Amino acid sequence: MAYFDFHPELHCFLPRDKRNVTLALAFKGRQSLKHLIESLGVPHTEVGQVTVNGQARGLDSVPHNGDRIEVRAAAPGCPIEPRFLLDSHLGRLAAYLRMLGFDCLYRNDYDDAELAELVQREKRILLSRDRRLLMRKVVQYGYCLRSLEPPEQLTEVVRRFDLADKIRPFHRCLRCNGALQPVSKETVLDRLEPLTKIHYDEFSLCPACDQVYWKGSHVERMEKLIESVKRISHG
Repeated sequence: MAYFDFHPELHCFLPRDKRNVTLALAFKGRQSLKHLIESLGVPHTEVGQVTVNGQARGLDSVPHNGDRIEVRAAAPGCPIEPRFLLDSHLGRLAAYLRMLGFDCLYRNDYDDAELAELVQREKRILLSRDRRLLMRKVVQYGYCLRSLEPPEQLTEVVRRFDLADKIRPFHRCLRCNGALQPVSKETVLDRLEPLTKIHYDEFSLCPACDQVYWKGSHVERMEKLIESVKRISHG
């Protein structure tokens, strides 16, 4: 038997009747802290410092009968470059993160095996609402989104990985993730609508998918969202 205390940031993963209480967990044989914590519903990607009887331990440690275990949430930030891989149904969040300038891989037809292979091979941060997927051992860095609303999800990710000061908006293609390159107006003139030709002079091109971008009226709405995310994240 081991006794677990989870900090409030992790209570969302626990059944309501098991929050704010010490959880007694019976187990057989040699079980790692990772396995026992995840058996209670908390993915290892959400876990920060773990102490056993007041001493810091790694998730591969094996507890003993009677141990008291305290589990804290992961602190903001990430020790690797903030490059993301997004699970299915997170297309709007992928576009928002690309809008902020972050490298995001997304397809709406990835299966779990593909996601696990990609996140390991490319050393990316996996974003998902699927706890079981985040519990896979090969997923070293990840985050389980709490909200269903893309703007709130964006704020969650920026706050969790401490990204507010790394934002470089309008440097990535929202469609395919390619890095945008500035181009002259003359280069894309034949592709522009009449009013666009009159009112705009600065353009960018995605060399990967050939999409043309300019700072139209939609940019003002996007800039308001970006400022809101920065303000909330710093708050």
